[in-house]
Amino acid sequence: MFPIAFLEFTAKDFIETLIIASVLVYLYRWVRGTFAIQATIGIVFVILINAVISILGFTTINFILKSILDVGILAVFIIFQPEIRKLLYRLGNNTSFDRFFTKSDSSEMIDEIVDAVKLLSKDKIGALIVFARSSALQDLVDAGVDIDAKIKSQLLVTIFKKETPLHDGAVVIRNNRIVAASCYLPISQNPNISTSFGTRHRAAVGITETNNVFVLVVSEETGRISIARNGALLSGLSIQKLRVEMEEAFGTEKFDEDVAFASQTELNLN
Repeated sequence: MFPIAFLEFTAKDFIETLIIASVLVYLYRWVRGTFAIQATIGIVFVILINAVISILGFTTINFILKSILDVGILAVFIIFQPEIRKLLYRLGNNTSFDRFFTKSDSSEMIDEIVDAVKLLSKDKIGALIVFARSSALQDLVDAGVDIDAKIKSQLLVTIFKKETPLHDGAVVIRNNRIVAASCYLPISQNPNISTSFGTRHRAAVGITETNNVFVLVVSEETGRISIARNGALLSGLSIQKLRVEMEEAFGTEKFDEDVAFASQTELNLN
């Protein structure tokens, strides 16, 4: 017990304060850079005005403001619906559990993907590849074109060539197989994304904001290689660094320490 003036501050109070502070910091990081932060300021402003009006004794205005605040909880769910949905998706998708239950060898898949990206990047062929868990993104798969094929670099390059009807959209990979192509992803509305990134990159970030997936992007304009995870974009990867990132994401043991410091540009978009 720690006496503070006339208060008795116990270890339990300290832990409770620490938990509350951590939650508030997390919530701020969650809504930072989105519409939610402006909406939060507006709600706080209304509450402060209501307090001042109540002190001044303006009963009619006070009644109106109280009526507005009475439906505040419903308004919060309506206003913050996109952010709440993202939070619930993230809570429901735990990467550590995914790795625990997923033991399949991804070495061959990574080799084929890396070979494909080499060609795509060299020839500046735009590509968008989503690596999903066994139960994820079924709605996007159903809306795309069924493939259900073994992962081969030549097949991926062919799919994304402009001459093919399936080049527009994303390829979805699950259980080390190409399950669908021409899948359209939600576009991120995050204002912190640089204007130098186009629709493919915004779609890559958008799907990772609400789903626990790994997304690979090849720029059609520059051939630049990027990956997206958890609402963040890692851009300017070399082929060696891409392999390292994929091996880490999919739990393989083949790490190459010589390329651990390959050049890259990291854009934190949360």
